[in-house]
Amino acid sequence: MSDQSAPELLVLHAVRLVGYADGEVIAARAGTGPAETLRLLREAERAGWVQHLAFADLGGWSLTDTGKIENERQLAAEREHADPENAIAAVYRAFLPLNARLVRAVTDWQIRPTDTDQFAPNDHSDDAWDGGVLDELTALGAELAPLADRLKNVLPRFDGYMARYAAALRRGMRGEHNWIDKTDVDSCHRVWFQLHEDLIATLGIDRHAENAGP
Repeated sequence: MSDQSAPELLVLHAVRLVGYADGEVIAARAGTGPAETLRLLREAERAGWVQHLAFADLGGWSLTDTGKIENERQLAAEREHADPENAIAAVYRAFLPLNARLVRAVTDWQIRPTDTDQFAPNDHSDDAWDGGVLDELTALGAELAPLADRLKNVLPRFDGYMARYAAALRRGMRGEHNWIDKTDVDSCHRVWFQLHEDLIATLGIDRHAENAGP
C-alpha cells in the first residue's frame, strides 16, 4: 500500500519544486489547505528552511540551502520506509531516455533550422514541423503514463503530473504555443521539469551530475 506524505514534507518539497512562489501556488502544488500551508511555511521560516522575499509588489517563498538539506533528509527517510524495493529508482532509469527525447522535442519547438541559420527561432509557420513535435510530445506522454502510475502507487504525492501534462499539451495543440515550452505557465516543459526535479530530489541525485535534463 502506498504511503501518504506528511504535510510538512509536502509543503517544503513544493517550495523546492516551484522554485519561488506565493503561498497560494505552494498550497496548490502541495495539496494542503491555504491556512495549513501558511502555518507550515512560517514554521519552516523559523527553522531557517525557507525565506520570504519581496520584490516591488510581488512576494514569494524560496528554499534556503539549509532547507534543501532538510528536504532531502525528509525525502530519504520517507523513501526508506515507503520504497524498500527501490521502485522509484527503477522508474528513474526508465525515465532518462524519455527525458532525452523531451529535451530534443522542446529544442525543436523553439528552433527551426533554415538554409542560412541552423539556430533560427521557430516561428511556427511550418505546420508539418510543429506537428512532428506535437506527435512526439503525445508519444512521450503515453510512454510516461505507466511510469507515473508506478510512482504514485509508491507515493501518492507523485500523482497529478500526467493530468497537468495532458492539459498543457491540449492547449499547445490548440495553437497556444506557450503551453509547450514556457516556464511562466504550467506548460509541458515545466511539468516535465518538475517531475524530473521530484525524481532526483527523492533519490538524492545531483541534477548537475546528469548528462542532460530540462
